[in-house]
Amino acid sequence: MKLFLIGLLGSGKSFLGKELSKELKLPFIDLDDILEKKEGMKVSEIFTAKGEEYFRMLEAAALREQNTQKKFVMATGGGTPCFHDNMSFINQTGTSVFLNIPVSEIVKRLNGEQRKLRPLLANVPDDQLQATLEAMLQSRLQFYKQANITVNAASTTAADILKRLQTKN
Repeated sequence: MKLFLIGLLGSGKSFLGKELSKELKLPFIDLDDILEKKEGMKVSEIFTAKGEEYFRMLEAAALREQNTQKKFVMATGGGTPCFHDNMSFINQTGTSVFLNIPVSEIVKRLNGEQRKLRPLLANVPDDQLQATLEAMLQSRLQFYKQANITVNAASTTAADILKRLQTKN
């Protein structure tokens, strides 16, 4: 099984991905971690130094490179499905799960330190965070909605996703 978790930044992809990998006894891959190791810098630094276009090309290549593994649980970056036909690739090679978490919950999760690590939010004023995330969600929703499974809840657990996977198969 290849399981790809997609959704906005702060939706819990890495957290739930680690939990799912334990439950399914599969390797966990955090795509952002792969990119950081490959480039020797944080995602935010890659964005700053080389730009988003470079980052998205690097991300698409890494997505395809990691896919050579037979089984895994992967936390993608929030924008991964939206570029370079990645969503089609994800659905052709595995099962995608959209973590559709309310933007209000994501705002609560993204404290000051967390936001600094998110290149698309680092310079967004507090009073514009909710609106910025809403706009980001709207622009990405067309890709996220292509997921095989959608989970709608801020309190989603790995067990909830496993149940959905079982009913899908």
